[in-house]
Amino acid sequence: MTPKEFSLIRHQLEKTQVQLAQLLGTSQKAVQSFEQGWRAIPVHIERQMFFLLSMKLSGGSDQSPCWKTEQCPPEKKEHCPAWEFQCGRLCWLINGTVCRGATRATWTGKMKICRKCEVFKPLLTAMREG
Repeated sequence: MTPKEFSLIRHQLEKTQVQLAQLLGTSQKAVQSFEQGWRAIPVHIERQMFFLLSMKLSGGSDQSPCWKTEQCPPEKKEHCPAWEFQCGRLCWLINGTVCRGATRATWTGKMKICRKCEVFKPLLTAMREG
């Protein structure tokens, strides 16, 4: 996540830096540092930001689960945590999902794939349009 993306999501959430710091369990100084690019945005903060944005945008969403969007065969679904926990709209949030035929060992590797996926793209679009 870039500092600009972090800031865009904060604005989309309609939160001040103080309010967002409280939501994230961090300090206002940390939020300011993330937005200015003075500090790298930790993985757990990136995940929370996308989760909060997802929840704000989903309100009654009729988005299909990832396994339908990606047309996953049964043998692939059997080994995927998104299917196991029935959270196909939040598959990007869960490590170990079987995306594009493989799991990714790191959050960074996973997000490179997710950013190209039709399940995650609406979040990126909403963030940029906000």
